[in-house]
Amino acid sequence: MVEEKRPEPGKKSALLLTVLVHGALIAALFLGVQWKRSQTEALEVELWSPPVAVTPPPPPVVKPKPEPPKVEPEAPKKPDIVVKEEPKPKKPEPVEKKPPPPPPISFKEQLAREERQAQARLDAQIEAEQRATASQRALANDQISYAGKIRGKIRGNIVLPPGIAGNPEAMFAVTQLPTGEVLAVSLKRSSGNAALDAAIERAILKSSPLPKPDNPAVFYRELEIKYWPFEE
Repeated sequence: MVEEKRPEPGKKSALLLTVLVHGALIAALFLGVQWKRSQTEALEVELWSPPVAVTPPPPPVVKPKPEPPKVEPEAPKKPDIVVKEEPKPKKPEPVEKKPPPPPPISFKEQLAREERQAQARLDAQIEAEQRATASQRALANDQISYAGKIRGKIRGNIVLPPGIAGNPEAMFAVTQLPTGEVLAVSLKRSSGNAALDAAIERAILKSSPLPKPDNPAVFYRELEIKYWPFEE
């Protein structure tokens, strides 16, 4: 036998409770929607209130520009009166008195004057030549005297070799300082006797310093000394 299933206890009451709860929810939703709709309609009615009239602002007042001040024209100035000064009369410049020209010279006087001038020039030339000749003569005498002093000192220091034939002449070039000290001696022309040439060279070196001239104008750094063993 098949047993019939008995309905569970409390199942009907739970189902009924569920239906009631759903019905309550649907009713609450319906009421909420109706309440919101009524509130929205009230708000929309308030928005359609009559507009308030707005008065436009008054236009800005434009002030008129002030007119520039009137400038009165100046009265023309009267020209100044210029008084011209009359030029002062110039004083006459003093006239220099020129000396009168000399009287013309005659031909004879002119010739005599030229002769006197020519004679004066000739006399001056002769005098100058005489002075030059005298100076040259004195200079030549000083040179001879200076050369004699040098030969005399050399002659006092020479030792002549024996067997000299005749009186041969030898020439030497000598370089000296302003003090007379001999720097160099060289033979320029031999006497023909080598022993005599050597003796003269030794005497020149032994005579250093050479004597100084009385007249400084005849001093020469380079000398040419002519020497012969015997005086003529």
